[in-house]
Amino acid sequence: MTTNLSYPLTNHSSQMTVSGRVKLDELAAHLGLSKSTVSRALNGYSDISPVTRARVEKAARALGYRPLSHAQAIRTGQVRAIAMVLNSEEPDQHNPFLQDFLAGACQAASSLDWTMTISTATSEKDTLKVLSRLYQERKADGFILPRTAVKDARIGLLRSLDVPHILYGRTGYGQPNKWDETSWFDIAGESAMRNAVLRLNEFGHSRIGFVGSDPKFNYAHLRRDGYVEGMQAAGLPLDADLIREGARTREDGASQGRALMALECPPTAIVFATDLAALGFCADAQDQGFEIGRDISVIGYDGVPECQYARPALTTFSVDSRKAGQRLATLLIQQIQGADPSTLQELVDATLVTGGSDGPPRLTPEELAQKRQYLTNQKRGDLT
Repeated sequence: MTTNLSYPLTNHSSQMTVSGRVKLDELAAHLGLSKSTVSRALNGYSDISPVTRARVEKAARALGYRPLSHAQAIRTGQVRAIAMVLNSEEPDQHNPFLQDFLAGACQAASSLDWTMTISTATSEKDTLKVLSRLYQERKADGFILPRTAVKDARIGLLRSLDVPHILYGRTGYGQPNKWDETSWFDIAGESAMRNAVLRLNEFGHSRIGFVGSDPKFNYAHLRRDGYVEGMQAAGLPLDADLIREGARTREDGASQGRALMALECPPTAIVFATDLAALGFCADAQDQGFEIGRDISVIGYDGVPECQYARPALTTFSVDSRKAGQRLATLLIQQIQGADPSTLQELVDATLVTGGSDGPPRLTPEELAQKRQYLTNQKRGDLT
């Protein structure tokens, strides 16, 4: 069964009625504009004024006009699609906030009559192959690059192909000005780490540890720098023994946190670069007999849903993943339509969400070491 829809299209004094799919010439007649003007307005050409572009887009939405993708690709060289390639090899690929991020990106693309394609790769090398294939097969006009590395081969590839792309994060740590012309959207993790240290110091902690992520990622360096800045701002001495790296999973967090607790003078509080690592440590420490929030204070970063279900709930700096996805998709489409990449750079703050995992220290570092020894002896059966 076929349903015909009729739209009254007015061209000044004339009345037009069309059935079925609204065509470009019918939309142009309705607006009293040339087909060329309407087409260029819909495709974001800079020679069309913002007022005209908004008028055309509003009419297109109202009348249900949708351009034929293959015809548009031939005419403009664009398929009105953006893409993201996820590496299934990553140990934390199933981060709980990924769903919100993708939902935000898809929603933003759809609102602009673009599509969002998600592909997977099995390694870093395979990621480059998938990116190339998607572009060469004209399945995407540009790419969102998540989880940026200090040295990121994806950026070099897409630059060599002259393909629009935007980073979720920054890159080139320690290489000033190298990436000034790259588009990116990021959360100020360094500010969050600094504020976490200052919060703990205000509670009365003076020996504060840090567990960072994999140094190959740009954010790992920035968050470590934030911790260092926080210690300096609080007037606390830096101790290299209190800084651990490489924790991306719960297991990593438990291992690195356990190493800090094994120090002769352990920290009474620990800042984690990611929630997954923090949650792993909290569970492990509780299994050993420590009380989170009393014996040892913990603050994480990301705001994953599990934080609120932990006992006690994890204090964390939360990232609005849905908004991040929306902004990245929107900025990428603007770049594809001609915006200068260097003008598409945004840095926003994470939001503190308080739980019960941090508070004033109940024990000194020396007393904490004594309790650790007591719990160890108890497990070994050395106590009678």
